[in-house]
Amino acid sequence: MKKAVEKAGAQAPVVLSSTGQPVYASGKRVLVMHQNFPGQFGHFVRAWAARPGWDVRGLGRDSAPGLPGFDQLMRYRVAREPHAHQHPYLRQMEAATLHGQATARAMLEIRRKGFIPDVILAHPGWGEALYAKDVFPDTRLVHLCEWYYNADGADLGFDPEHPISFDDRARIRTWNAQHTLNLVNCDAAVSPTEWQRSRHPEILQPKIVMQHEGIDTEGLGPDPAATVVTPGGTVLKVGDPVITYVARNLEPYRGFHIFMRALEKIQKAHPGCHAVVVGGDEVSYGSAPRDAANWREKMLREVALDPARTHFLGRVPRTQYLRVLQVSAAHVYLTYPFVLSWSMLEAMATAALIIGSSTAPVREVLHDGVNGRLVEFFDVDAIARTVLDVLETPQAQWPLRRQAKRDAERYSREAGLARYDQLIDGGT
Repeated sequence: MKKAVEKAGAQAPVVLSSTGQPVYASGKRVLVMHQNFPGQFGHFVRAWAARPGWDVRGLGRDSAPGLPGFDQLMRYRVAREPHAHQHPYLRQMEAATLHGQATARAMLEIRRKGFIPDVILAHPGWGEALYAKDVFPDTRLVHLCEWYYNADGADLGFDPEHPISFDDRARIRTWNAQHTLNLVNCDAAVSPTEWQRSRHPEILQPKIVMQHEGIDTEGLGPDPAATVVTPGGTVLKVGDPVITYVARNLEPYRGFHIFMRALEKIQKAHPGCHAVVVGGDEVSYGSAPRDAANWREKMLREVALDPARTHFLGRVPRTQYLRVLQVSAAHVYLTYPFVLSWSMLEAMATAALIIGSSTAPVREVLHDGVNGRLVEFFDVDAIARTVLDVLETPQAQWPLRRQAKRDAERYSREAGLARYDQLIDGGT
C-alpha cells in the first residue's frame, strides 16, 4: 500500500511505500551538465545514482573536478578560445557558442551510444545547454537560472569605486542574449533565491520556480571544542574574540575592500581581537586591480593592520573552513546585490553570528536583530561598531545565533532534492 505525504520544501505529494521509503519512477535516465561538474548538483547526482534502475550520467569540461565515486562523467573540450579580435560585445556569446558546440558534439556521441535521457539538468551559464534540444528534442530540459545581468539595480554599477561605462551597458545587454535563449529553450527553470529569480525578465519569470539546491544542514553546527591554528602558530578557540571573513576569492564583489577598511578600525579599538580571512587571490567576479597583483595586496597597502592578529589562510580544505566558522565570534559577510553565497547559509547553519550587508540577497535570509545583524555595505564605521558590539557582548548574541541555525534548516539538501525531483518529473 502506498500513501502520499508532503515532504519539506515540496509543493506536491511524494509517494511513500508501506515501509516509509520514497517510491521513484523506475528506469529514469538523467544527464547532469555543468562546466565545473558537479558544481551545485553534487548531492543530486549522488542521490539519483543510488536509486535502483536509474541511469545517471554527467557532462563537464575537461577541467571539471568530478565527483568521487561517480564514474559516469563524460568530459568535453572546447575547440578553441574566443578570437582576440572578436567584437567585445560578442566575446561572451562566442564563448557560449563554443561551449555549446563542444557539449553538442559530446551529446551526439552519447546518443550514438544509445543513451537518450528522459531529463537533462543543466547549469547553462557558460552556454553548454544552447543546443541540447537540437540533440535531444524530446528530452525534458531543466535549467538552473543562477543570474541574469542588469546594468541597473544589481551588482553592476553598485560600487562607485567601480563604475560602468556605456560600452559596459551595451556589452551586458548582448551578453544576456545567451541567458534569454536559455530560458526560451528550457522546459523548466529554477533559481536558488527569490532575489536571483527577480533579476530575470518579468515576462519570463513565470517559467522559473524558486528553490535553493540545499546545503548540508545535518552535517553543520556549532562545536564548542573547535580550534583553528593560524599559519603563525596561534591557536584560536571558541570564545575568543575572532572575526572571520570567507569568500571564494578576496575581491570587491564580496566586499573585501570594505571589510579591510573596517578591520583597521576594529583592531585599533580592540587590541585583543584576531581576524581569520579565508579566500584565494584570483578573480571570480569583476576584475583584478590595475595597480597590484591581487586585491589582498592592494588593500594591505591601503590599510594598516597588525600582522600578528591578521591571518590570511588562502583557500582551505572544507574541514578547516568549517572550523573557522565554528570559532567565529563575528562573521562578516558583505556582497554586492548578486548571487547569495553558500558560505553565508553554511555560516548560519553553524550558528555563527553574521554581520551582513543590507543588500537584497542578504536581506532575503538575514533579519537584523532576529538571526543576525545588518549593516550598510559602504558604511565602514557602522560595520566596525557592530563588530565591536558583538565582540563585547557575546552572550547577548546567542538568541540570534540559535535562530540563524533554525532558519538555515529551510535550505536543507532534503528540501532541495524534493523540489528538484518534482522538476525533473515534470512538476513545477
